[in-house]
Formats: sequence, structure tokens, C-alpha cells
Amino acid sequence: MDFSRTEAQQRLCDEIRGFAREKLDPGTAERQVERFGRELWEQIGARGILGSCVPEIYGGRGRDVLTTILAMEALGEGCRDNGLTLGVNGQMWAVQEPIQRFGSEEQKERFLPKLCSGEWFGAHGMSEATSGSDTFALKTSAEREGSDYVLNGTKIYIGLAPVADLSLVFASTAPDKGRWGLSAFLIEKDTPGLTRSEVKQKMGLTSSPLGDLVMENCRVPGANRLGPEGAGLSIFNHSMQWERSFIFASHVGSMARQLDETVAFAKDRRQFGQPVGHFQSVSNRIADMKLRLETARLLMYKAAWTLDQGGDASMISALSKLHLGEGFFASSIDAMRIHGGRGYLTQYEVERDVRDSAGGVIYSGTSDIQRQLIARLLGL
Repeated sequence: MDFSRTEAQQRLCDEIRGFAREKLDPGTAERQVERFGRELWEQIGARGILGSCVPEIYGGRGRDVLTTILAMEALGEGCRDNGLTLGVNGQMWAVQEPIQRFGSEEQKERFLPKLCSGEWFGAHGMSEATSGSDTFALKTSAEREGSDYVLNGTKIYIGLAPVADLSLVFASTAPDKGRWGLSAFLIEKDTPGLTRSEVKQKMGLTSSPLGDLVMENCRVPGANRLGPEGAGLSIFNHSMQWERSFIFASHVGSMARQLDETVAFAKDRRQFGQPVGHFQSVSNRIADMKLRLETARLLMYKAAWTLDQGGDASMISALSKLHLGEGFFASSIDAMRIHGGRGYLTQYEVERDVRDSAGGVIYSGTSDIQRQLIARLLGL
């Protein structure tokens, strides 16, 4: 595995980092209250970021996975809005990738260009009140009526749900078959019987709207079923490899920015006649931040390499999700402690990383679930 960057990859990263700093970063603090609008999403789409690894025929740029990951890392380094960049990654890996892999030609031509351009928001709906970590205990049903399916159920904690133009939803078409009776559906926002909730207030990542998807006799055309009946388990497991591997791609860029700013502060801030970075308790925390950043990169790059090679990323995706989620949270707390009183005040935008990173140990599979997956893959 060779992770050295080509000249073309470095140029792309420099371009995206510069774009993020100039166009996306300004107004980040204000968006924590006002949320972000479609204009930023459309700018991201227009730069080819949303469709980075989608084939050009469907409105993308056709890049390989590793190049795309490098670009997403640069996006997070240039833009402090962790909610915005998380939403971008969520749509790319949990919505676009399954459509690209399992969608019919008609579905790809119909949906991918709108998602890649930023015209549409895409949501991924699996979690329910009775099926969080126990994913396949879901209750949402899908009954066949003629050429349509009628869906009933509620999906909760869904990123981009309140604004979603297209939702990938999992439901049971054969309850007697358990997890092998699940199917996947692509539901457009104006589908009768579909309700998108208001934005739920949360601790961090406030610029990325989160809410519920409620289906009450929601009639979905059979042409909007993704893959064959009963393929929901395979589709979900496939999409989770991608989501767990790369949902934090831009947060790795945030960790790099966070480290640079913390080092600069530790050099500039003086106490007892010397820079605070000279104190071992401070320098040790910074060394830990550097270690987390480099190991996070290596795990994420290896996941990208594995998927580029067509390999099974079950283990590396769980390792990557676990380490990146825990690492960003730990480094954010270290950065806040090093900055002292400044780090605790919202005006300096240090403490926001703590709030934004906290959710990373929960969503896309909790850290405890990742440990369980890793243990099972080791044969325990």
C-alpha cells in the first residue's frame, strides 16, 4: 500500500481546502443557530465534491476512493462547520454509494445526478425506537399492493431527514424471514404518506439537521425498490462498510486543523515566563493528538485502499469508525484543556469541536458495537 500523494491529488486537496476556507468556513458560528441553506450544498455539488467517486455518466467525477477520501479530508481541514461536512459524507456514503452499487440503470440516471449536483439532499433511514444498536429488530413494514408497496413505520435520528428530497429506507417485506426479509426503498419527498419531522435539537453538529421519517400508508412505486426483495440485509451491510469507513473523513481534516491551531497557541501563550508548550502536561497532550491524527489517517486510507481493490472491509471499517470517533472526541477535549479559559468560551470556536465530536461515539454504530463487531470478526 502506497499512500503518498500524486501531484494531481495534492492539487485537488489544495483546491478544495482553499474553496472550503473561502466559501464554506465564513459564517460557521452563525449557522449553528440558523442552520445551513441549500446554497452551500449546491456550491459543494458544483465543485464536484458530492459526486467525487460517482461515474461521470451519472453526474460525478469518477475519482477512485482514496483520492475522494483525501479530498474529503481537505474539506474538513478548510471548513470548521463539522455539521455541514458530516452531512456531505453521510449522503455520499450512505445514500449515493448504495444507489450506485445496487440501483437499476433507471434509478442511477434519475437520482444520482441530482444528488451529485447538490440539487437534492439524501437521507438514510434505518434506526427506529426499537432498533438502534439491534439494527434488524425494525418494525417498519412494506406490503405489496399491485405494482406498489405500502410502507408503515417511523425512522428516528435520521441525518438530513427534515430536508431530504430522497430517503433510502429499509422495511420488512417478509416478516417471517427476519433479517432476510428486509428490502430497501427510495422514497421521494412528495410521496403520499411520508412526513418529515421538524429539526431535532441536539448537543452538537447543529448545522446538520436531524429528525424523523414517518410513513403512514406511504405508497411507494415498485420501481423505487432498491435491489430485489429480500436484499435489504446485503444492501445495508454494504453501505455500512462505506459509511463506517468514511463518515469521519472530513473530521480527520478537522483534527489536522485542530492540531495546528493548538500547537500555535501552545507556542504563543506564556505562563511563568515561558510558552505553555514547554510544560510536559501540555506537550504530552499535543503528542497524543498527533498520534491520534496519524493513526486515524492510516486506518481510513487502508479502508479506502481495501475498497478500491474490491476487498472485504468489514474489519477495517469497524476499526476505522471506532478509532476516528474516539480519537476526535479525545483530541477535542485535549485542545479545549490546552486553550484553558479560551477553550471553554464559544467565541473562540474551540469548545464546539467537543460538542460536535461527542456524537461520533454513538452514530453509525456506537463505539461499543464496533468493539463487538471486531471481536466477532476475530472469532470470539
